[in-house]
Amino acid sequence: MNILLAGGTGLIGSALVNELKKFDNQIYVLTRDPEGYQKHSNIQYEFWDGKTLGEWFPLIENVDCVINLTGESIGNKRWSKKQKDKIIRSRVDSGKVLTLAISKAEEKPQVFIQASAIGYYGTSIKKIFNEKSPPGDDFLSEVCTNWESSSQLIESLGVKRLIVRIGVVLSRSGGALKRLLIPFHMRVGGPLGTGKQVISWIHLYDVVKGMKKLIDTPELEGVFNFVAPNPVINEEIGKVISGISKTPYWMPVPSAVLKLVLGEMSTLVLDGQYVIPDRLLKANYQFEFSTIEDALTNLWKR
Repeated sequence: MNILLAGGTGLIGSALVNELKKFDNQIYVLTRDPEGYQKHSNIQYEFWDGKTLGEWFPLIENVDCVINLTGESIGNKRWSKKQKDKIIRSRVDSGKVLTLAISKAEEKPQVFIQASAIGYYGTSIKKIFNEKSPPGDDFLSEVCTNWESSSQLIESLGVKRLIVRIGVVLSRSGGALKRLLIPFHMRVGGPLGTGKQVISWIHLYDVVKGMKKLIDTPELEGVFNFVAPNPVINEEIGKVISGISKTPYWMPVPSAVLKLVLGEMSTLVLDGQYVIPDRLLKANYQFEFSTIEDALTNLWKR
């Protein structure tokens, strides 16, 4: 299979490329820095700016699947007006240009996988969200609805589109876990805010294997929540990390402090979401890491 991957050099994209290359797939990775990556027999890195058609455009004619994972990280900087606009534009621009490329191609891919996030649903201390739940009304909901809408026209072109709403990804290579471990390395681990906010998480391995299942299963379509089937509260994650790492868990970080330091972005650590992967489970996907204990133990040993 020929696969074109936009956003293929980030945390999820890099892991997905490493998995797909094992199965005799030809992979084309769109990146702003094609020279910065090691060549491989079945991986080709092509320059793009995420906004305009370029020399990569003819590749669309030769691929069976397009995967769009692009987007400015939501956790790198405080959410100023400028940064908020950058977060949204980075997602919308790439979705639109990929849609344009497919519309102009005579030979179109069979499937398009659009990344999104569980931020789509908003936050709640009581609700349980599945793929049928409506969008929320906060900034992250706005990001996700714009992200998903950016490639919606692809469906009218006869190309099957799947949307993957990804939860808090756990990996030793980066992402949320790296930030969670910082206080434990300083021996001041403790609950964030109340510690009762629900974290809907997923091991990076299951993100990658789940993506591969979508690629390999033609009958699957629509929206899929990529989260483990057992969400946990922040306090429980901290206690598991403390037990595995043999480091103290004793110093709470008050909500007021996090709001002062992070501003509006504090919602990433203070507000919870209980999200379940209904459609992945109904598709008989078998999670390798379904409990937080198994996931964190695996990652700690790496």
